[in-house]
Amino acid sequence: MDFDRLTSTEAEAPPDADLWLALKAGQTDALGPLYDRHGGLVYGIALKVLGHTQEAEDLTQDIFTKLSSTAYNPQRGSLRTFLAILTRSRAIDRLRSRQVARAAVERLQSTQMTPPAQTPEQAVVQAERTQDIQTALAQLSESQQEILRLAYYEGLSQAAIAEQLDTPLGTVKSHSRRGLLRLRQILQEHWGN
Repeated sequence: MDFDRLTSTEAEAPPDADLWLALKAGQTDALGPLYDRHGGLVYGIALKVLGHTQEAEDLTQDIFTKLSSTAYNPQRGSLRTFLAILTRSRAIDRLRSRQVARAAVERLQSTQMTPPAQTPEQAVVQAERTQDIQTALAQLSESQQEILRLAYYEGLSQAAIAEQLDTPLGTVKSHSRRGLLRLRQILQEHWGN
């Protein structure tokens, strides 16, 4: 379907399915009308699930920039319903990812605290683990160390970190994710689990 032909009939707006097929065919001009129609819905769902405007905006942008490569089938339902389900699913995935990252840092922090009633053997093991973690953290890039410190020791959100470091939010997110993955890899290689 030719998007130019679709837009030439001003009296009648093209249906979502036709716009999506035009977008899938590489006609990026079809994205604007789709965003105008459904951007509010996607942003509203993302904001409700994530509870943070910047993250909701990021997810909305992500949904629409990757829309042409999604598995939407116009014969199975409306694009609006598809977008609502897709947005909710991706927002929940982001929440889970955030929770996993927090849990990992909490585990790291708990291994760094020495409980008061330890046996000498436990104290030695604890000291070795603490040293291993410090050594692993030192292997990360300076920006990854700084971002993880601000996020997990000072409790700042990624948006607040981006603002404080005058760095794009996407950069903060990618450095945080890569840093956590690298930290886990280093520790797994060292500890053998």
